[in-house]
Amino acid sequence: MITPYSRLLLLSVFLVLFVAAAVGCVSNSSSTATRTPVPTGEKGPVETTDEIPIASRQDIKLGFSQLGSESDWRLANTASIREAAKEAGIELLFDNAEQSQEKQIEAIRRFIAQKVDVIAFSPVVQSGWEPIMKEVKQAGIPMIVSDRSVEVSDSSLYVTFIGSDFTEEGRKAGKYLLDKMRDVPGPVVIAELKGTEGSAPSVERGKGFREIIAKREDFQIVSSEYANFTQKEGKEAMRALLREQGSRIDALFAHNDDMALGAIEAIEEFGLRPGEDIVILSVDGTRKALEMLAAGKINVVVECNPLLGPNLMQAVKELMAGRTLPKRIVTPESVFTQAIAEKAASGRKY
Repeated sequence: MITPYSRLLLLSVFLVLFVAAAVGCVSNSSSTATRTPVPTGEKGPVETTDEIPIASRQDIKLGFSQLGSESDWRLANTASIREAAKEAGIELLFDNAEQSQEKQIEAIRRFIAQKVDVIAFSPVVQSGWEPIMKEVKQAGIPMIVSDRSVEVSDSSLYVTFIGSDFTEEGRKAGKYLLDKMRDVPGPVVIAELKGTEGSAPSVERGKGFREIIAKREDFQIVSSEYANFTQKEGKEAMRALLREQGSRIDALFAHNDDMALGAIEAIEEFGLRPGEDIVILSVDGTRKALEMLAAGKINVVVECNPLLGPNLMQAVKELMAGRTLPKRIVTPESVFTQAIAEKAASGRKY
């Protein structure tokens, strides 16, 4: 006969066994769950193992459209991106558009079809990107703008813009010229060599330069020519300017080093002394330009840092980890004068 006490004892034993079995099941199922979702913004969740942080994974795929290879600066920029991708363990799909917006758009469409994780590009010009950027957004792929800015009505089409402040670069060149010519009576006749028509550096550097030199009414820009950021076209444009203006030119503002180097050749051929007869202002900071600065053939070089690869790869990793990036990432830059040119040139990688 089972007494009430016996029933209570049996019930207690049964409950203890049940709880122990349940705990064992939970424990076993927990030990097999090794993947947890990590949010990545527009692309949705991406899985990663508990043992390997998302930032160190080796399967991130980046599609990058480079605008061309028109200058030493651009070659250094490309090398920086390739090296940084390799070091970060990011698979890089690289395309050189050879100064063609159409080729850049085609490359970006290929990246969409290849289902890359992130798309980045250095735009050859500022405008005309909105349709393709909308396609990228519809595909759920985050986009990064590198080096040069774009003009779009919807800033949500890209995550961040990494690069220099071109307007400030123009201001720095203008400030140097104001100081250099502070005791020189006017008029001060200025020639300008611009890069690619419609490109952000040409538009913004020219804007910043004019903003500063407007402080003196006797500063006159008598000629402003496009030379596509190349040494060859810089030389050709300067030849034409000298034939037209002769020795009237007091200063030259070249929007990059390659055009400045070409202009120096034309000035010397004309029988004038670059850096003395014509004050030369340049932008970039390549080794060749710094050597010319040390030699006195260029008067000032405003730095534009091409080594954007580490910044770009870090931004890609942050995106894939689901973190928020600032809309604008500005790279630190300096101004080089003759006093520091030789030392700066000796340590230059490009």
